[in-house]
Amino acid sequence: MKQKLQINQMPQSIKYVLLSALFGFTVIHGVIAQDIKKEQVRFEKGANSATIEASITGDETIDYMLNVKKGQYINVSMATDNGANYFNVMEPNEEYEAIFNGSINENQYEGVLQKSGNYTIRVYLMRSAARRNEKANYRLEMIVTNKD
Repeated sequence: MKQKLQINQMPQSIKYVLLSALFGFTVIHGVIAQDIKKEQVRFEKGANSATIEASITGDETIDYMLNVKKGQYINVSMATDNGANYFNVMEPNEEYEAIFNGSINENQYEGVLQKSGNYTIRVYLMRSAARRNEKANYRLEMIVTNKD
């Protein structure tokens, strides 16, 4: 006759593994389920730059989509009134893997692009500031030129 293993009969290490897995799933699900506002960046005719002045509050996140070509040079910088406000840069078709992380490298990115398509510039508040429902007013400048 088979006997069912009750939770209170499980070894302590197994309980910790199961609880950790459940907690990890909950955290990951919360991050993935977060609604991210998306905006396409368009340069004025003949211009090679765009500036966005906006604000975010709490866990709000905005993805600015910037269509560029491989080999172009990009310079993205952000001025903000909140020290926990940053941006990341992701290559086309990337959802989470950043080629630039503002919270590590400050709020200035420049380089030659390795792919063509919509690059994502994700503006966000660090989790600690988001939990306190802080607000950040920012000015995001994007410049794209040919490598010449």
